[in-house]
Amino acid sequence: MILMSMALLLAACSKPTGEAAESTAGSIAIKDFANRTVTFSKAPESIAALGSGDVDLMHAFGNEVVGKPTLSDEGQLAKVAKDAEEIGTTHEVNYEKIALLQPDVVLANVGFNQEDVPTIEGLGTKVILTEANSISDIKKQITLYGEMLQKTDKAAQLIKELDVELKTAASALKDTNKRVLLVYGAPGTYMAALPNSLSGDFLAAAGGINVASDYPALEKFPQYAQINTERVVEANPDAVLLITHGDAEEIKQGFLKEMKQNAAWTSLDAVKKERVEVLPSELFGTNPGTRAVDAVQYLVELLNHLE
Repeated sequence: MILMSMALLLAACSKPTGEAAESTAGSIAIKDFANRTVTFSKAPESIAALGSGDVDLMHAFGNEVVGKPTLSDEGQLAKVAKDAEEIGTTHEVNYEKIALLQPDVVLANVGFNQEDVPTIEGLGTKVILTEANSISDIKKQITLYGEMLQKTDKAAQLIKELDVELKTAASALKDTNKRVLLVYGAPGTYMAALPNSLSGDFLAAAGGINVASDYPALEKFPQYAQINTERVVEANPDAVLLITHGDAEEIKQGFLKEMKQNAAWTSLDAVKKERVEVLPSELFGTNPGTRAVDAVQYLVELLNHLE
């Protein structure tokens, strides 16, 4: 049950990379993050996405999606894809809605949707598989989508803007010695987010120190580790930041309740100074696309308040 809960919470498990597209006479051939070659007769115009980050990236390219993920709290999706139909999530694809929409392509997750590919392709729709466990992965997504849309110049521009804005955000950090424990999950399945996770990469980009950086990775979920109370107490983080898809306050109270069962946790500066916070799920609970800048800026501002 715990492994199932973890699987539903994590958005990716493997790390292949996208490669360059090959344009031949009358076709566009793209190699996605699962090393699959997907061919289009022309740049797709009708696009559906199972992840909010993919919706954001399509919007950045000037392409509005016809299908978007089904989320309880749409957040930014309500602005950039208000007219799109809900097609389910990476965990539960709505095949019927995809069949009705008949998009040219569905943007899906390499860790969760490989088994969905035959069914979606059987509906007459192409599938591109990607993921984002780092800012570098988001840039690779931009490059890949630029090739798919035949907008490589726009892709280069987006990456350049992302680099500049990330550098500007990080430059505002006042103290590079702030130690943070990133906790991912829900009651009963809390894990430490490692530097090779997307949130861990955001923390590194912001200039914070991840106290779990040398924790042994979980075999099934290599971007995360089991929380070692003794090592956390020894590191004494300045803040404990929670990442979740559930109700923020409920998750925070549940985590604090579990911590109080171990007296050692109450000795942490983060607990004594009430520096246990829940990070915005639309920035940290999923791939935020170009809003990676917002995630890093959010962390910089939070770290600057840890005086």
